[in-house]
Amino acid sequence: MDAPLAYRMRPTDIQDIVGQDHLVGNGKIIWRMVKAKKLSSMILYGPPGIGKTSIASAIAGSTHYAFRKLNAATDKKKDLEIVVEEAKMSGTVILLLDEVHRLDQPKQDFLLPHLESGRIVLIGATTENPYINIHPAIRSRSQIFELYPLKPEEILEAVQRALTDKEKGYGDRKVSLEEEALTHLSRATDGDVRSALNALEIAVESTDPDEDGVIRINLEILEECLQRKALTHDKDGDAHYDVISALQKSIRGSDVNASLHYLARLVIAGELEVACRRLLVTAYEDIGLGNPAGVERAVTAIQAARQLGLPEARIPLANAAVELALSPKSNTAYRSLDAAIKDIHGGKEIQIPDSIRDAHYSGAAKLNRGQGYKYPHDYPQAYVDQQYLPDGLLSSEYFHPKNTSAFEESLAKQYNYLNKLDQNK
Repeated sequence: MDAPLAYRMRPTDIQDIVGQDHLVGNGKIIWRMVKAKKLSSMILYGPPGIGKTSIASAIAGSTHYAFRKLNAATDKKKDLEIVVEEAKMSGTVILLLDEVHRLDQPKQDFLLPHLESGRIVLIGATTENPYINIHPAIRSRSQIFELYPLKPEEILEAVQRALTDKEKGYGDRKVSLEEEALTHLSRATDGDVRSALNALEIAVESTDPDEDGVIRINLEILEECLQRKALTHDKDGDAHYDVISALQKSIRGSDVNASLHYLARLVIAGELEVACRRLLVTAYEDIGLGNPAGVERAVTAIQAARQLGLPEARIPLANAAVELALSPKSNTAYRSLDAAIKDIHGGKEIQIPDSIRDAHYSGAAKLNRGQGYKYPHDYPQAYVDQQYLPDGLLSSEYFHPKNTSAFEESLAKQYNYLNKLDQNK
């Protein structure tokens, strides 16, 4: 029996990994380790299906070290002993240990000296937060890397590879995916490339070719294989963006029922990552200083949703959407920054005053750097009037607080109080 498509498409070279560019992109940390063949044990954590096993496999393939895979929960100490014996006989072995957070004390005690000797390069994979759920002894001997759900365009790249690869994928068969089906496949798997490839495999293997020998996969077939409905059947996907826009505008408009409706449409379509990103930007863009604690809670809820995956992810997302919709609204902070950016782009004189420039190096005094600077903590209320803005911007005021919430009102009072102190001098 042929291995599953997702298994066959697993990369054997670091250059072939899709996504996780912050770790395996050219010049990034894992890429550098592989290039130098100076590997250290590591913990890879993040949601399922986003590349933990692929990275381990690619590291082994790129370095030509032996690669073995075990599960900390189900495999026994005896299985670890076999891997260690192999390392003693043939040299370094890369061990991918799935569910590493479930490694018990006897297995851990056996493994630790071999990690220290370098015979075993441990790549621990987990969906749990390693700072909380992995024993400090393993943690201290490993570098910890967080992986993120793949972006739709990265899922698309992996699917296209599977369709064109003649040895491992479907390149030797006539497979045609309608554009709508391809778009849905790239969006509806929550950044999980394994789920996307599994759905593609089911679609291809369960669809009869037409009279021309072409396996034609449309949106309806993909929806069945994914068991998730697409937001729209229109070719341009306008409704996809309409729902995202409507979600943010409903929260901004404080309509909690509409907010939940549009969030529900994203959840039903399996658009977890889209929902998370939109709630995140809405929290900072539209609530901001209106309810800073609520913004923090929204960030925590989004992190929990990404960790849980659907369907459970809908629970923290619902909490976030309700609180954001019913929170006081404020766009003061980012609008203030935009005003400052506009002045910089406008070509105004922006040389930093000498008194607050860096003065830690020898010769700074000769350049008048840091001369005349007044240390605020040496003054009553830790405040002293001195120039911070460049000369060309002395009259500029970017921060214009609104009394939309108790928090922003408190900032406004402090801002006005400090302005009065300046004016009285």
